[in-house]
Amino acid sequence: MFAVAGAMLLAATQATPAPPPLLEWEVVSRRPHDTAAFTQGLLLDDAGRLFESTGRWGQSDLREVDPATGEVLRTQPSPAEFFSEGLALVGDELIQLSWRAGLAKRFDVDSFEPGDTHAYEGEGWGLCHDGERLIMSDGSARLTFRDPHTFEATGAVEVTFGDTPLRRLNELECVDGDVWANVWLTDAIVRIDPAHGHVTGVLDLRGLIEPHPAKADAGAVLNGIAWDAAASTFLVTGKYWPELIEIRVEDPAEEEAPV
Repeated sequence: MFAVAGAMLLAATQATPAPPPLLEWEVVSRRPHDTAAFTQGLLLDDAGRLFESTGRWGQSDLREVDPATGEVLRTQPSPAEFFSEGLALVGDELIQLSWRAGLAKRFDVDSFEPGDTHAYEGEGWGLCHDGERLIMSDGSARLTFRDPHTFEATGAVEVTFGDTPLRRLNELECVDGDVWANVWLTDAIVRIDPAHGHVTGVLDLRGLIEPHPAKADAGAVLNGIAWDAAASTFLVTGKYWPELIEIRVEDPAEEEAPV
């Protein structure tokens, strides 16, 4: 299913009349990553600290990781009934989603001390903060906008690839007004305009890592996007992957635009 889902999405870039552009990428660096981490959320703060949310029943946690060495610097284990998912930073608080518990938990970014907990309906998958609002995925084609302080839903948009709803939106990263989303069970990351939900670019990351960890474990799929604003690069990884990979992304359409 992993290979089929990826092929269907990436083949659609040739099948639609006006497909989103395929974005170009190059590897800048490869760093170690904990192969026991079932990566669900990934982010870098302005100080260059890397935070990761990992999942699995009875194994989930929130952690700070050395972005250069992959060393786990500190952790906040989740309760056994809390299958952790996406992660976002709002001010001095990290917000961590749960898959099916319907709870979002806040933690102080410096101490990992727990703060408020918010209830929501449905599943939690990915989460990011665009500076004004939280944007959340739930495994469907819908992105839900939420108040960053109350976590109340303030709106939603359906994500479409051409005219087709794009489901299985997972880990999210907000960058300069766009939302970047892993598409679960594929090696694709899509760039989304949240104003209307259109996919505006596709990152085909097949060949990024060899041998692909999913060949040995079907659950070891690409998942995890962190934007490094200082370097203008992304850090990407996957569930149980041995590497955290820094890539630089270019949009050929932007390079060809007249000055």
